[in-house]
Amino acid sequence: MLADLFIGRWICYNKPMKTLKLRIKDKHTQTLNHLATEVNFVWNYVNDLCFTHLKRTGQFFSAYDVARYTAGASKELNLHSQTIQAVTEELMTRRKQFKKAKLNWRVSNKQSSRRSLGWIPFKKSAVRYGNGFVQYAKTAFKLWDSYGLDQYHVKTGCFVEDARGRWYVCLVVDNAPKLESKGTESISVDLGLKDLATLSNGQKLKSSKYYRRDEQKLGIAQRARKKKRVRAIHAKIKNTRQNQLHQFSTELVKAYAAIVVGDVSSKALAKTKLAKSVLDAGWSSFKTLLCYKCENAGVWFEEVSERYTTQTCSCCGNTSANSPKGRAGLGIREWTCPECGAVHDRDINAARNILALGHERLAAGILAI
Repeated sequence: MLADLFIGRWICYNKPMKTLKLRIKDKHTQTLNHLATEVNFVWNYVNDLCFTHLKRTGQFFSAYDVARYTAGASKELNLHSQTIQAVTEELMTRRKQFKKAKLNWRVSNKQSSRRSLGWIPFKKSAVRYGNGFVQYAKTAFKLWDSYGLDQYHVKTGCFVEDARGRWYVCLVVDNAPKLESKGTESISVDLGLKDLATLSNGQKLKSSKYYRRDEQKLGIAQRARKKKRVRAIHAKIKNTRQNQLHQFSTELVKAYAAIVVGDVSSKALAKTKLAKSVLDAGWSSFKTLLCYKCENAGVWFEEVSERYTTQTCSCCGNTSANSPKGRAGLGIREWTCPECGAVHDRDINAARNILALGHERLAAGILAI
């Protein structure tokens, strides 16, 4: 009862947002490329203006100060005034985030190895939208509308370009339908390499080894210097990975009321010999998907420390000498606890320990209300 009350309060004060990403038809590529070049011009101008002012006065410009210098620019450019304002605000935000006096230039030259992918931000007042189109700067960009845009209330958005030169529109909406979770039980997830995810109930998601499966084809294309083919293979790997992670995360959110995940660090393991397999698994993306989908569906999500979860017996809680330890023990897939005689599958045992830690955190949270 108290857990339901806590989750209910959390959902009320955190109205979930959702981003819809839709593919724009290729016939608009030239127009969008031109707009992206003007966005890069505004970014570079403001970036240089702020740095020059800092050198002269020792003070930083704010987005409000820059607005005086960019006033009326929309009359000379094909950009909406709200886009110019959004570019300025983004630059100020990233400058504070990275604690830099000057950020990198945005390069428009397609022949340059440092070219910036196209990006055109906008706010709600800059666009009109409907089923099958988004209108910006007097141009109606036709798209493949798989959502039905008339049903949504757009807050903000942007046009973005991918590595293959394809354009998409990303729209942030606040009235997207929520996921419905019918689950009443809790589950935990142990992330791994042999099996991408192991649940505490014994279910496993086999690792598809997305990159390694197409690694040979990718190598052939790279040696032949077929850049378009290389980009296409990378896109296929990414899309396949994202599709599987989306399906599995949605399945978990719909089936359970609480999900606990170990805090395995992709960044740390990417510095080891396991780097290729770790990055191919997509642990960070999977946890991000779980987090926002749980928020949308009102499912409890918790990330706990998984230290010693592999070595500790989930039945008696003891740590024995013959349990698998660290990377050196990755070859040990099953082991027997000498204290209670329980036979453990390495990953299932870890997942059960992670679930126990999640229950401790949940109980502490309930008592604090």
